[in-house]
Amino acid sequence: MADDGRTQQPEGERADAFTTVSGRPIRRLYGPGDAPGALPEPGDYPFTRGVHATGYRGKLWTMRMFAGFGSAEETNARFRYLLEQGQTGLSIAFDLPTLMGYDTDAPEAAGEFGRCGVAVSSLPDMERLLDGLPLGDITTSMTINSPAAVIWAMYIAAAEKRGVPRARLGGTLQNDILKEYIAQKEYIFPPAPSMRLVVDTIEFGAREMPLWNTISISGYHIREAGATAAQELAFTLADGIAYVRAALDRGLAIDEFAPRLSFFFNCHNDLFEEIAKFRAARRIWAREMRETFGAQDPRSWRMRFHTQTAGVSLTAQQPEVNLVRTTVQALAAVLGGTQSLHTNSMDEALALPSELAATLALRTQQVLAHETGVANTVDPLGGSYFVESLTDEIEADARAYIDRIEDLGGAVDAIESGYMQREIAESAYRHQSEVDRGERVIVGVNEYVSGGPVEIPILEHDPQGEARQRERLRQVRAGRDGRALTAAMRDVETACRSGTNVMPALIDAVRAHATLGELCDVMRGVFGLYTETAFV
Repeated sequence: MADDGRTQQPEGERADAFTTVSGRPIRRLYGPGDAPGALPEPGDYPFTRGVHATGYRGKLWTMRMFAGFGSAEETNARFRYLLEQGQTGLSIAFDLPTLMGYDTDAPEAAGEFGRCGVAVSSLPDMERLLDGLPLGDITTSMTINSPAAVIWAMYIAAAEKRGVPRARLGGTLQNDILKEYIAQKEYIFPPAPSMRLVVDTIEFGAREMPLWNTISISGYHIREAGATAAQELAFTLADGIAYVRAALDRGLAIDEFAPRLSFFFNCHNDLFEEIAKFRAARRIWAREMRETFGAQDPRSWRMRFHTQTAGVSLTAQQPEVNLVRTTVQALAAVLGGTQSLHTNSMDEALALPSELAATLALRTQQVLAHETGVANTVDPLGGSYFVESLTDEIEADARAYIDRIEDLGGAVDAIESGYMQREIAESAYRHQSEVDRGERVIVGVNEYVSGGPVEIPILEHDPQGEARQRERLRQVRAGRDGRALTAAMRDVETACRSGTNVMPALIDAVRAHATLGELCDVMRGVFGLYTETAFV
């Protein structure tokens, strides 16, 4: 039989195993038989080629650099600097105590102030964080999950205090608790009450904040934990399906809330696999929304997503090489049609980004947008035999995972049985074993190693910031109206116990200067704490 360019190894070809980063085998050659027939136009269902007919010719992606460290003032200064440098959206990183629902002065928070993000314990902290920022003219993303409703209440209250009505506020609340149980592990409450809080925010946003994305269903952390591209896609969409069902069970109509659902994906090193993943993601979600859930509004079918380059790919060795990795990953995100993008900084395997590193990361996006031509045409790789074949393969693999999760009873049941956690752990182990054996090259780590010292500037935040934050908290508590606070806290507890939407009570409570920790303590008392089962 004649060599069709795929089944036989021609003379001179290396005997390596040619695979994607996820381990997907790649053939030598792809041809017309690997591609579909006519592709839909960009902007047409099922949106394989993008959700907008004009692509980036109509509007560039939002350049949304994730930032947060130390005190509210320090992070506010970084936001102002990034906006001056051309950033077009805000993205707030919170520190670990805030993510876990503790105030800075709680015993559980010791030693963690401002280390992985900004500390926000009260409404005055949020006001300092947002001081002078154009909240009515720019969108803000907040990476917060278990305490998402409380932090959102603070944001709303701070904006309204400045005269910006909630209906004008645009942005995104990450608010994806299911991926916490799967991968990141920053949960507080058990799944059932956590899902209830998510639906409270979806309902409140749908009815009072039409410009706000009340959830960003996140595959990023799933991929960072070691998932393959297909697993990241499947587990993320399975979580999305679970949120849709929960909102429908609340009595919301699908087209009332689905247009404001958003997604958040990782973009790893394999250029073509990542592009194909994004194209497959849009296609699967469109079909689920229209064919499974019966959405009639075309906006409900369109998957809109933010992308962050792969933090797990960054190396402490030769950190400048991370600029190259991030550039390739950002290019894949743009070619895949992302609506919003964060580019990691070269120093993030060592510390939070310095000003220099953050600027270079932002400049990476700006060079892509203005100097490379990649924004000039829509879906420039559409029709590529290789990309179309990869898109079909990833869709099929993701669909098989989603069907398996449905057989297990849906995402929550699959999480509680440990299915997704085990799948990720096995993928992570396979990948690391390949690196350890030298079968997968990581530049500067297991090949092309340099013994020289690392010499780049490292960020250090204000050493007096924590003491200042503790004193401010003391002053907030001392200056409150005790009667108003007691009534507001009682209303929060009543809403939690009764099943009433908790958002109005939370907004009133943060206006009375209830702190994050105090409000989360009320919820801990009503909902209890989640303890993960160890799976083997």
